[in-house]
Amino acid sequence: MGPYLLRRLLSVPPVLLGIATLTFLALHAIPGDLAAVLLELEGRPEEVARLREALGLHRPLAVRYLEWLGRLVRADLGNSTALGEPVVRLLAARLPVTISLALTSMAIALSLGVSLGILAAGRQGSFLDLLLLAGSQVGLAIPSFLLGTLLLLAFAAAVPAFPLQGYVPFVHSPLEWARHLALPALTLGLDRAAVLIRIVRASVLEELHQDYVRTAYGKGLPEAAILRRHVLPNALIPVLTVAGMQLGYLFGGALVVEQVFGLPGLGRLAVQGIYARDAAVVEGAVLTLALLLVLLNLAVDLLYAALDPRITYET
Repeated sequence: MGPYLLRRLLSVPPVLLGIATLTFLALHAIPGDLAAVLLELEGRPEEVARLREALGLHRPLAVRYLEWLGRLVRADLGNSTALGEPVVRLLAARLPVTISLALTSMAIALSLGVSLGILAAGRQGSFLDLLLLAGSQVGLAIPSFLLGTLLLLAFAAAVPAFPLQGYVPFVHSPLEWARHLALPALTLGLDRAAVLIRIVRASVLEELHQDYVRTAYGKGLPEAAILRRHVLPNALIPVLTVAGMQLGYLFGGALVVEQVFGLPGLGRLAVQGIYARDAAVVEGAVLTLALLLVLLNLAVDLLYAALDPRITYET
């Protein structure tokens, strides 16, 4: 386990470097003059020239890239040109919102996806099974921004049970934190639960047709004990892979959902940075999300060994 973990950790910096380089080049390949955009196209030529020099835009792209890499190694992401604050401070303030949203959504997706998937597999071919499959198909077809808007209209506008916009930190008020996160987390959670229902159902059905399950039934073991002790531990291994991928999707889905619900998270910050052509903010947000996804994939790989003792990472 130790050598494998070390190899995976050593692979993180090259991955982040590649993502950072692509992000840097993509942002600086956008047509237009950033200095003119910041001055709203109304600045005089000498004002635009002074701002270009202040921002370092007059230097060659290769020089700016090397200087940016040097700051990145020191964990200095620069200052936001639109907000005038250090990017690290902005990310630190927004990241807890996005992590709270993603983890809460994942809890909803897992609780619904696993329980309903097992229920559908246990009633294969029944009306309930067909109803759950149809419901999951509808959940896959509805875009998250549309589902979020419908939930806002139903539970925040028509029936004011939840707030329309905003966010309250958990440390300030756990109840208000939950109320502000309920609808956005439900929006993302229902979307991902639709995927997990199908995966869990297929995985459980595959295990139910294995020889060891027939042997357990032949020994007279109760169905509940067979599912809990034998089927689920094996069926959840592929589900763990999909769940890890879904959590990565949730971080990306936050870009849309945070806009719909007015959550001051990392996704909304990135969108605002794109609109303002704030390269430092966009680069910082992309790198932070990339780091989270890399660490998440590593955690999923390590959980395999915890669920299945046959899996080892000694070689």
